[in-house]
Amino acid sequence: MFLQQVINGLTIGSVYSLIALGYTMVYGILEFINFAHGEIYMLGAYLGIIFLAFFTTIGLTTTDLYLSLLLTALLTIGFCGLYGYFIERLAYKPLRMAPRLSPLISAIGISIFLQNFVMLTQGATDLVFRIGALDGAIVIKGLQITYFQIAILMSSLAIMIGLSLFINKTPIGKAMKATAQDKIMASLLGVNIDMVIALTFVIGAALAAVAGMMVAGYYGLVNYHIGYLAGLKAFTAAVLGGIGSIPGAMVGGLVVGLIESFGAAYISSDYKDVYAFLMLILILLLRPQGILGAKVEDKV
Repeated sequence: MFLQQVINGLTIGSVYSLIALGYTMVYGILEFINFAHGEIYMLGAYLGIIFLAFFTTIGLTTTDLYLSLLLTALLTIGFCGLYGYFIERLAYKPLRMAPRLSPLISAIGISIFLQNFVMLTQGATDLVFRIGALDGAIVIKGLQITYFQIAILMSSLAIMIGLSLFINKTPIGKAMKATAQDKIMASLLGVNIDMVIALTFVIGAALAAVAGMMVAGYYGLVNYHIGYLAGLKAFTAAVLGGIGSIPGAMVGGLVVGLIESFGAAYISSDYKDVYAFLMLILILLLRPQGILGAKVEDKV
């Protein structure tokens, strides 16, 4: 049972990590929390269902299911990336020089707007979503690992490794790190700050879209308010790992997933959404900068 909960925890934790990366990347550059990020995750889940339903209608899923899944993923990532770009241009860019409370209120407004927009256009009832080709499982001495869990774990690992290499090895990634450290100096050295910030939102939105599609297929059920709780847990993961730290967001998401899985299995599943927040309080009391966050000295 212990190993089974490890697998379950790592599976959902990897999804939290993908969402948390969007939070921590935006915070690292702009130093504010994009509380509309969870709704992009929700939007990714819905778009995944819509696009796959379209390919099913035209018969592509019966002739080539994996091609339809690939096209669904690309279209969903593209649409969510555009959404992240336009949100940054319309709602956050005009408020860069405003007090920090202003973009926070704007983010909450966008979150509420998108929830209600999806509710009105897609309905308030839950949508059922199943991919039969990934329903099977591998059983080893009582330990069950479903094909969907394997797909989520492998995809998440590949995305996290790819993002780390992109940030650390490419010129754009280095420009993002320079912008996070000092926007004015980076601008003086020729870095296009506007482009870097917009790209950060696009990448974060794309990661959230992937997480949304994963959860839609894993649980087989979506609704218009799934982004709220998942966004809070991913934000908890980002803070837990060290807000602003990309490795910290990855580790924090996995930790939150494991805590949730073990708490539900060994204590009570009725309070599975509480355990991660209790751990967050404990971590902030003992190590306020998070697991991998750098300690910041107080300036006098």
